Amino acid sequence: MPFDSHRLLSLVLAAAFASIGCHQLDFSPRVAEGEIDIYDDLFSVSPVDENHAVAVGYHGAAYWTDNGGADWHKGDTGTKMLLYSVSMADAEHGWAVGQLGTILRTDDGGKTWHPQPNLKTDEGVHLFGVHAVDANTAWAVGEWGTRIFTEDAGETWQDNSVLVTLDHPMFVWLSPSDQEKVREGEKVYEDVGLNFVSCLDPPSQSCWIIGEFGYIYRSDDRGKTWRRGEVVGDVFMDPIPLGHNVIGIDGESKQGLVEFASKIEYETHLNVLIDVFVSPEELAEFGDPNDPYPLFDIISARIDETKAVLEEAGILQDRMRMPNKPPWDYEDFLEHDPTFLDRYFEGRVAAEALVKVSVIQNPYLFTLDFSDENNGLISGLGGVVLRSVDGGRTWRYVTIDRKQALFSVASSDRDVTIGEKGLIRISEDGGVTWVAPEADEFPTVFTFMRDVGFDRGSGVGYIVGQQGMILRSADGGHTWSQILPKEDLGVGRML
Repeated sequence: MPFDSHRLLSLVLAAAFASIGCHQLDFSPRVAEGEIDIYDDLFSVSPVDENHAVAVGYHGAAYWTDNGGADWHKGDTGTKMLLYSVSMADAEHGWAVGQLGTILRTDDGGKTWHPQPNLKTDEGVHLFGVHAVDANTAWAVGEWGTRIFTEDAGETWQDNSVLVTLDHPMFVWLSPSDQEKVREGEKVYEDVGLNFVSCLDPPSQSCWIIGEFGYIYRSDDRGKTWRRGEVVGDVFMDPIPLGHNVIGIDGESKQGLVEFASKIEYETHLNVLIDVFVSPEELAEFGDPNDPYPLFDIISARIDETKAVLEEAGILQDRMRMPNKPPWDYEDFLEHDPTFLDRYFEGRVAAEALVKVSVIQNPYLFTLDFSDENNGLISGLGGVVLRSVDGGRTWRYVTIDRKQALFSVASSDRDVTIGEKGLIRISEDGGVTWVAPEADEFPTVFTFMRDVGFDRGSGVGYIVGQQGMILRSADGGHTWSQILPKEDLGVGRML
């Protein structure tokens, strides 16, 4: 039966009115101001030092502690918006971000918060991550390629979001009105969600941003410029050569495609890129700018042939990407972009006719943590862990024994990654191998755990999650105890 909020409200009011005749009403608060009455789901935590930490979450909730997590209090945010991320620059100053461009600032350690107007509020864009570099400087990221930053304690926020340009692969998929905006130099944001931003403490200049579709950015100048990191896989396939005006793939190449597919069939975060190239002779014979359809037919037929082999081998069609398939509606572009077809031809010609099939790294990434300038870890959907040893320039997959979502990862004396249904794994070798903790190291938890963070100076760390759950470690992640809720959750731990 669907939830009927009006019926529930009627029942509540009826019960209330029925009690008026018999009992004296007491409208005094059930708890003291600032104390936690109803435990909210928590999505993010920011430890500052061994005493101070702030956590945020559902319904505008912000919890703070100033005695090492022994006691938690509820701050006044003045909003009911979901708060997805919090970052404290020090014990007093920090930011929280959330739904519909919400940015909140605290200057008293999380007790009170005030909103900061910004362009993403006007655009109605959700903000998923924030990082406070210092009391004046912060980065925030979110949907539609949002990257914004402040250098004046949040009085103003500057836009550095990911944009679609004329040479961007997404340009041809834009609506005609958005294409015109790009041509006129107006901003059109890329349709990608950026989930997390992190910077090392000054004087380091290193920052990183991650998100969906395997997006990883790194910066060596505190965000002035950003470059894409590369997820390196272990599955490769040599290009498939084709004869002049030949569509079919020979038996040996088909077998190669089948073996390629078998290696990634169950790795659902990996998609397949199919890229077809024609020879100079084919371009000359079939690529008439006034009638490019014969060349389009050849390219399209080769794509279809490759797709058919992969589908038969177990790769679903929705995992295949063909960004350079023929632009059958090319004439719609020529009026505003006369060189459009020429650029497409240039990108489709190679020394010989061939098909390139490669893996697109497409994991959905949640959080990132660097222990120093070189060594970093990323957690993601489907039990994905990525590891970098070169400052985020390249990343490689690390295997754990589960396919559940890993929402967060953080490093202290040991590496810890946590996720849904009580999933926790630890690493003692820099993230190379991951195992479940011993029974006496971690309490019984079956609800989701959303974020983990450490103050590396003291080794104090916190895990936050569903129903106001807060776990605390005082020894760099070796052992954990439940701080909130005070009562037992009454659930078992997922191993």
